[in-house]
Amino acid sequence: MLKKIVLGIAVVILLAGVENLIARESSDRPGAEPTQRQRGGMRPGQDPQGAMRAGFGPWFDELAEAYEKNNKDKMGELIADMKQRMERMREGMGRPGPGGPPEGAARGDRPMRPEGVGRGDRSIRPGQGRPMEGGTDALFMESSPMPKTESAKKILSVLNEMDKNQRRGMMNVSAEDGRLLRLLTETVGAKNVVEIGTSNGYSGIWFCLALQKTGGKLTTHEIDDRRASLARENFKKAGVDKLVTLVEGDAHKEVSKIKEPIDILFLDADKEGYIDYLDKLLPLVRPGGLIVAHNMNPRMADQKYIKAITTNPDLETLLLHKEGGGVSVTLKKR
Repeated sequence: MLKKIVLGIAVVILLAGVENLIARESSDRPGAEPTQRQRGGMRPGQDPQGAMRAGFGPWFDELAEAYEKNNKDKMGELIADMKQRMERMREGMGRPGPGGPPEGAARGDRPMRPEGVGRGDRSIRPGQGRPMEGGTDALFMESSPMPKTESAKKILSVLNEMDKNQRRGMMNVSAEDGRLLRLLTETVGAKNVVEIGTSNGYSGIWFCLALQKTGGKLTTHEIDDRRASLARENFKKAGVDKLVTLVEGDAHKEVSKIKEPIDILFLDADKEGYIDYLDKLLPLVRPGGLIVAHNMNPRMADQKYIKAITTNPDLETLLLHKEGGGVSVTLKKR
């Protein structure tokens, strides 16, 4: 009961902060016509504040589910994510120009503008170029993956469908982190990728988008048979099942069977187990190979793992997006 009360108070405080930010955004610009980006394509007469609140619906659904399952890691991740969104909304409102929360405030992952640049701000300041057509927002436009082949088009379609319909309860990486995995894999020309934590196969399919070009393969480990079954269906639907070996069982035991050199090791399972996976598999990671870990933020990352990847002279580590999800990329030096 105490846990429930504490969680309820945290949620109320966060929601109150969001409501306050939304109200400030509206009151700061009396009579101002909302831009198309602010409206998010809303129909005439639609309430923009209501639309923004509705965007937080999936977040509350995930929080409720995590609470029911007593998933403390997920609850911590969701609360950290909401704090990040609120902070970015505050930063956007505090800048000169119309400001306001980023598009898709429910995602909380939009890059912020440089100081002094607001929506529709057409002036040119020292050191700035001429604004692009469509306003300065175009400078910060988030691109979408562009398929080059029919197979890539099919894979991206499946990923998009999974993102919309299967994300709840799966603790998948974000689409942006998935794109990072694809880029890293293709950049290093990976032939052998090992993943700990398959879930429904979302991150694995991002890997396969690159592996079909590098001629590589993915070995992925999942302890939950229901998720493993769903992952197999998704791999087949995306047409990448022949690139994947899915190993069911306790990865702490199963990884001892791996003998081949590893180009990329991806950790996205039990956070306190990262150090064990690293100890067992680092000798197999080839020089110039990468160890990528998810949920590397202050609330979720295991300090033993952080110390191991940042104090070993054989490794070079970069921590990305430490708030919210968080990814660490570690190079095994040549």
